[in-house]
Amino acid sequence: MAFQTVAPIATKPRHSLPFSRIDDHLRTLNKPAVKTIHSPDGDIIDCVPIHQQIALDHPKLRNHKLQMHPQTQPSYGTAESVNRFTKMGRSNEIRQLWHENGRCPSATVAVRRITAEDIRRVGSVERFGRKFHQPPKPKPRSPKPKPRSRIVSRPGHEYATAYLDNNEYYGTRATINVWNPHVQGPLEFSVAQIWLAAGSFDNGDLNTIEVGWMVHPKYYGDNNTRLFTFWTDDAYQFTGCYNHDCLGFVQDSVTRNWWLKFGNDAPMGYWPAEIFSHLSTAATSIQWGGEILNFEISGQHTQTQMGSGNFAQAGSSHASYFKNIFYVNAANQLVFPTNLQTSVAFPNCYSIQVPNANSFYFGGPGRNSNCP
Repeated sequence: MAFQTVAPIATKPRHSLPFSRIDDHLRTLNKPAVKTIHSPDGDIIDCVPIHQQIALDHPKLRNHKLQMHPQTQPSYGTAESVNRFTKMGRSNEIRQLWHENGRCPSATVAVRRITAEDIRRVGSVERFGRKFHQPPKPKPRSPKPKPRSRIVSRPGHEYATAYLDNNEYYGTRATINVWNPHVQGPLEFSVAQIWLAAGSFDNGDLNTIEVGWMVHPKYYGDNNTRLFTFWTDDAYQFTGCYNHDCLGFVQDSVTRNWWLKFGNDAPMGYWPAEIFSHLSTAATSIQWGGEILNFEISGQHTQTQMGSGNFAQAGSSHASYFKNIFYVNAANQLVFPTNLQTSVAFPNCYSIQVPNANSFYFGGPGRNSNCP
């Protein structure tokens, strides 16, 4: 397959997690490195031997044979798909900020080091790396239409997405432009991402693989835009996490693994089929677009922006977009969608516009005169 109380007398300390629990968890997450690189943005990158990365500690991967690259590549299924791909051109080499201070040696993988402060910001070892779900005591706004996201429906989460469903999908590719949206509240976030999903959120067995860019101050401790990955096998309840924050994502016949490629088709790693239930065979829906978390601070809609912060109608150079969208069919062919559907819960806050079959614009400013 191709492919984050004030007590009557005294105030409770802001960070009250036992150091021993944090230290134990850090020893689990941060594997011994053969080289360490300090990024200009403050991140610490550990170069971990590839066979010692945390994903391989997953109990379902005890006998897993590590794969260094996909065994097959999807082909372009139609002449029109080939023409569209040719017009895309090739992107330049992808560089990350920490590359300014060095590169990891061969046979290692680059992993952002988790710190005690990262865990304390979240508030518990158990919640670290998980998604935030529901704002405390959300105040309903009127009128409040039912969210129509095909992947999930969780209080506080708002979407502007395009999607395909009711079929079998074996991967997708797309081009996303990158922005740095304003995020208002410390617990809120803004993302642009791809979802591959199977199973049901309502039944608690939703499987997802999620990839894109994100601004998430609570998780990262800053307002920078970062590439992220996420997965779950049980509708965000107990399994899955962002990036390398738990067992699962392995960094670098048709295999059943879900591969992540970036830039010039460089394989970054994969999610082994063994860690999923429904996604062990195929996805039944794909979703592309934006998501924000709205805590309705002071009873008003958040000012957290989606995408560039502009509505979809701003178009090229001003709005966030997905373009060059393809999906992989059962014949392992990349084909472009002909029936993209769209979903947006609050069109006065965020919007989506589809100008052609395999691209769309999305985003918005959040609270404004028409989105109180």
